[in-house]
Amino acid sequence: MRALLVEDDPDLSEDVARSLAAAGFVVDRCSNGEDAWFQGDVEDYAIAILDLGLPRLDGLSVLRRWRAASRTMPVLILTARGEWTEKVEGIDAGADDYMSKPFATGELIARVRALVRRASGHASAMLTVGDLVIDTARMNASIRDRQAQLSQLEFRLINYLAHQQDRIVPAGEIAEHLYGATDGSDTNAVEAIVTRLRRKLGSSAIETRRGLGYLLTGKAG
Repeated sequence: MRALLVEDDPDLSEDVARSLAAAGFVVDRCSNGEDAWFQGDVEDYAIAILDLGLPRLDGLSVLRRWRAASRTMPVLILTARGEWTEKVEGIDAGADDYMSKPFATGELIARVRALVRRASGHASAMLTVGDLVIDTARMNASIRDRQAQLSQLEFRLINYLAHQQDRIVPAGEIAEHLYGATDGSDTNAVEAIVTRLRRKLGSSAIETRRGLGYLLTGKAG
């Protein structure tokens, strides 16, 4: 899962980025509104965490531009401002959630996970696809009650497929959500991770649709 973090405080940005990475996200960071607007407009993100008090272009303007351009990724607003009127303004501009600084990083991660799940049509932290159950909070998976020990990359891949609601996902798209845009063309690495997952979950758990991509079936056979 790719997350866009827009925060001009370098220490806070580093702390949040580290926590997001530990939770299984690939994080791109921006420190000003102009870069954030461009990045969110041209790249594919599962979520954006957006500060309001940004240099060069304020966060609300960034959000309004994204929504005007039909960018639909969930947006969680961060701000030092606590006025309820500003919260309403942010929600009206298209934000999906709102947190005032200072905040607990654990709560932020929980809210981020919830927003990503809901955007994919899932209400629970436990995602079920066929015989496969993915615990997004504990970052593990089991199939027919048999626990599978997954690496972080393996979890990221299976988690991303589970959020795609029976969609065939191209290998290049998966690579971007595993590694970010820089290494997004490395589809051979995706194939290698899929192979390892099939060994752990069963050969039918992930189907290859030749020329199209991968489909998560959750079949144990």
